[in-house]
Amino acid sequence: MPVTARLSSRFYEKMGDEATAELVNWLNDVDAEFRAQLRDSNDRNWDRFRADLNTVKAELRAEMATLGSALRAEMANLGSELRAEMHREIRTLLLWMFGFWATTLLAIAGLKLL
Repeated sequence: MPVTARLSSRFYEKMGDEATAELVNWLNDVDAEFRAQLRDSNDRNWDRFRADLNTVKAELRAEMATLGSALRAEMANLGSELRAEMHREIRTLLLWMFGFWATTLLAIAGLKLL
């Protein structure tokens, strides 16, 4: 959409209608050429930006995959450590419970014998 240049009436009087129309057409052609060059430049920059963005996206995906597998391995290791700790705690708790109930039963049996 070219912008039509309008010049003052003094310019038309001095240069004439034909010369002024030619100048206006030339200015519109220059404007169109600059717009086309700007559009091409923007398209090239956009394509370059998109390529860089795709590269960064691929790098991020690779890094996230690596971190995900490392995290899964660490969680598996931590899970086995937690299971071992829970077994130790349950064993200790059962020993204390056995000791408590054995003592209680001995005390009740002792009271019955009296």
